[in-house]
Amino acid sequence: MRRKITLKHIARELEVSISTVSKALKNSSEISRDTTDKIQAFAKRYNYKPNNIAVSLKNKRTKNIGVIIPDIVHHFVTTVFRGIEHYANQNGYNVIVCISDESFDREVINMEMLVNGSIDGVIMALAGETQLKKDFNHLKEVTEQGIPLVLFDRVSDEIRCDKVVLNDAEIAYEATISLITEGRRRIALLTTDNFFSVSNSRELGYRKALEENCISIDEQLILRLPYNEDVAGIEFFLVENNIDGILSVNEIFAIHGIGVLKKMGFKIPENISVIGFTDGILSKYSEPKLTTVAQHGNKMGEVAAKLLIEKIENDVDEEDEVFTTEVIAATIIRRESTINENF
Repeated sequence: MRRKITLKHIARELEVSISTVSKALKNSSEISRDTTDKIQAFAKRYNYKPNNIAVSLKNKRTKNIGVIIPDIVHHFVTTVFRGIEHYANQNGYNVIVCISDESFDREVINMEMLVNGSIDGVIMALAGETQLKKDFNHLKEVTEQGIPLVLFDRVSDEIRCDKVVLNDAEIAYEATISLITEGRRRIALLTTDNFFSVSNSRELGYRKALEENCISIDEQLILRLPYNEDVAGIEFFLVENNIDGILSVNEIFAIHGIGVLKKMGFKIPENISVIGFTDGILSKYSEPKLTTVAQHGNKMGEVAAKLLIEKIENDVDEEDEVFTTEVIAATIIRRESTINENF
């Protein structure tokens, strides 16, 4: 029996990207005519059929849902997955999880595998490379086939689907205000590249808090670190800048920053206060214990699963379909890395 050909096979044989193959098969104007013809001829020769089983999913449910996550090392992502699995299992659904490892190609391959008859719908957070490329063709293809999709945390307005997000800008604003209330004026932001939707929103909240309190925004106090979380740049940054507060978009940056500051002889929070995101194990057992933004991942996962299962079980004509964005309210948990008595 001839092996079923996939986007990955075509891309490898013709030495082009998976994205190029996907777009060429849809006659995208972004791909040259010569390349499109070559890809389509190859696909026809080997009888490529995109997601040929997925079309039948509306009439034949598998009681499985797919989840694509960027990694498994972050506490927040694991709590979201627990929330998804808990709600899904309670409602008679099994969960199949795939990891994109922040790779666009892995995300496309995972999606192709899942929707080819394995699942009834998909929940996912966008990979770092996907947000960098801004290439969502593979997701639009899925939704156009009527397969329900829910995005959580890392989302894009370009994709018409239900979404579950944190009130990132609002809670970052609140966290920055709390540092200002302590009397901090040289507040650093440890963040990732701003093509990440969540990092961009948190930076907006940080900037708004400073502006509203007549504190000049010093761009040198904003450190953008790679999305693979290489923390090598933090030490030089903290040595070179005179800061008295830190807002970090995740706990890894925050905990590493605390370690560097302690080596430099600073006392926390007497000299410098630190607030991070994600109330994980690192935050609870660091020295000092980290004041952090709790993102309530379990709740986010449950809401995402509820939205997806409702879409699966309530067939709606495309013309009547309404998409919602649910916002989860984060909270700040005060610990030893800030001067808590001021609040």
